[in-house]
Amino acid sequence: MVAPSREHRRVCVARIGAAHGVRGEVKLWAFTADPMAVVSYGELQAEDGRAFEIEAVRPAKDFLVARIKGVADRDAARRLCNTDLYVPRERLPQAEGGEYYHVDLIGLTVEDPGGARLGTIAAVHNFGAGDLLEVQPIGGGETVMVPFTDAVVPVVDIAGEKLIMRPPAGAFAEPPERQDAERSPRIGSSED
Repeated sequence: MVAPSREHRRVCVARIGAAHGVRGEVKLWAFTADPMAVVSYGELQAEDGRAFEIEAVRPAKDFLVARIKGVADRDAARRLCNTDLYVPRERLPQAEGGEYYHVDLIGLTVEDPGGARLGTIAAVHNFGAGDLLEVQPIGGGETVMVPFTDAVVPVVDIAGEKLIMRPPAGAFAEPPERQDAERSPRIGSSED
């Protein structure tokens, strides 16, 4: 699977849940810092390209209750359950210092502190104990999961499309650049 170009990246900002009541309202889980901000992004899109407009939203216990334009009854609301809603990345505000949108990290080149390429960020995960970067090694093979901490990733350069990583020992095979350098003959060796 090829990652979308930077201009076409989208961010999932909400998920439609079960129908709420009989008048077409739905439960809505917002993934924004301020849940009510989800209405400020305008038209949202589903993975398949369908467009949605949130007409009204109100807070409930652990979710929002939303009215979606064109959804007027419980059956129509039920059909939308588990639909993720996306917004183009360029419509979102810049992330604060030290914070990143996952979509901005995916596709970045991973280098070690010496400048050797280790791979590319394939995904960002959080299973409850902090963010993990999934790295596709430059030589191929299985991806590697690395903690996204300041100690392991001291530099993130979004504009330069790379990050510097100090991976745990043994996480990656020796970078190809170093293997090639070790194999090159030494000048003035006794093998001449």
